[in-house]
Amino acid sequence: MNLEFGLIDYAIIGLYFVIVFAIGFYFSRKERSSTEYFLAGRHVGWFAVGASLFASNISTEHFIGLSGSGYSSGLAAGNFEWSASVCLLILGWVFVPFYLKSGVFTMPEFLERRYSPASRWYLSSVSIIAYILTKISVHLFAVGILLKQVMGWDLYTSSILLVVATGIYTIAGGMAAVIYTELIQTFILLIGAIALTWIGLDKLGGWDELVRTVPDGHLSMFKPMTDPDFPWTGVIIAPYIVGIWYWCTDQSIVQRVLAAKNIDHAKSGTVFAGFLKVLPVFILILPGLICYGLQQKGLLMPGQKISPNDVYPVMVKYLLPTGFRGLVVASLLAALMASLAAVFNSASTLMTLDVYQKFNPDASEKRLVNFGRISTVVLVAVSLLWVPLVNVLSDQLYVYLQSVQGYISPPIACVFLVGLLWPRANAKGAAVVLWTGFVLGLLRFVLEVIHKNSPFSNPFIKTMVEMNFMHFAIILFVISILLLIVISLATERPAQEKLDGMTFEYAGNVDLTEDYKIESRSRRRQNIIASVILGVMLVVLWGIFF
Repeated sequence: MNLEFGLIDYAIIGLYFVIVFAIGFYFSRKERSSTEYFLAGRHVGWFAVGASLFASNISTEHFIGLSGSGYSSGLAAGNFEWSASVCLLILGWVFVPFYLKSGVFTMPEFLERRYSPASRWYLSSVSIIAYILTKISVHLFAVGILLKQVMGWDLYTSSILLVVATGIYTIAGGMAAVIYTELIQTFILLIGAIALTWIGLDKLGGWDELVRTVPDGHLSMFKPMTDPDFPWTGVIIAPYIVGIWYWCTDQSIVQRVLAAKNIDHAKSGTVFAGFLKVLPVFILILPGLICYGLQQKGLLMPGQKISPNDVYPVMVKYLLPTGFRGLVVASLLAALMASLAAVFNSASTLMTLDVYQKFNPDASEKRLVNFGRISTVVLVAVSLLWVPLVNVLSDQLYVYLQSVQGYISPPIACVFLVGLLWPRANAKGAAVVLWTGFVLGLLRFVLEVIHKNSPFSNPFIKTMVEMNFMHFAIILFVISILLLIVISLATERPAQEKLDGMTFEYAGNVDLTEDYKIESRSRRRQNIIASVILGVMLVVLWGIFF
């Protein structure tokens, strides 16, 4: 049974596309230099930075994955959302000053300045491959589920339409178009998600009825150590390891703060995004619990089993009236297109500045921008080639892809974080950590896939592959830190030029340019106050849902 969309639903969706394309083509007439195309001229204000950080992170797999997790496991998955708020504060207060002071365009470029060209090539290659093989496929897999259930579209129709539409405004307008469409998309996806949560909770009978109908422990953020999905020993540490990699070192995220007007706007943007990341627990995970309660009371598909992947589409299909359906579908499209645009723009930035420019150091600004547009076209084409493969992805493989970040993030987070904190960390240590971490993470992933189909009998291998991915991430992070320390101490000290302005101890050796100096003491004070308020809010929320 598919939804019967009314004229107002189609009008809302049509208006959404008109706004997105209008923004894209407006900026297509303004972009000229590589700085303007890839970093929006470094003139983006804090509000747009924060909204863009949030929108580029939230995609359709969040609607599916978080609501499904809420339905089956409760609020525990919310630790990844609230820990993201902490990681955004770390991005703003720890990493941003060094990124802006160095004047880099990309994260691999930063690693080269701190360590070596080898580190740059590693991160560039891993990032581009990961964007293509995991992020794009996961986005398309999730939107295929949603739009098939909600609108009756087949995977090919929905994927091709949205990939091409996103590619057009990303190619045309560059980073500025991406950021300002994400600003609009943030409001659309928030309004849609809030509307569904409100209507569902009202139909259930309110918060007290929700507490009464969901299983014990579903409203707790912390599960027993033996929980297979969210053991408390994992959620109190692993989300911050993954979070430092994703929020503080991943190109698709950090590129937004690199586009900020100055350090104050960059910090304000990260704090604003931190407040926004509090919301998904209530507007994406909570609907899963509401769905469970409605089904228990016989108010939603009574007598039928709902797959976790179908929770959000089912609620949209059966709970929303005409008008709201179009609004929520527009929010789903906004979430997908914002994340796809982030992938397209960031991957093309890496391909242009970390690959093409390295081989063509004298390339003109026009050639760089043109290559950026061409590389985005290539990414769009690759995405379209993925569509038939996405159609055969199983739910298991979707889960595997989501866990990949737990395997690739620890060594990258280690070399960035330790590199800032400890001047003795050198290029040889970073290279050993990156490649060792890559091999161990890949080994865990491959063995896990094999084990699912043909279980191992060897106790050591069995323990390794059955270990919760969060526990594995913690162990890999500790191994990475120890390796970096041991190898660095056993080899020569890094050159002073690798330390000046790149570590806390030598931060004062390089001055910020006039463009990036602190705007005012009052703005800095506001950022500190807002950060403290966010921190207190998170502590209170964790206390309430302990």
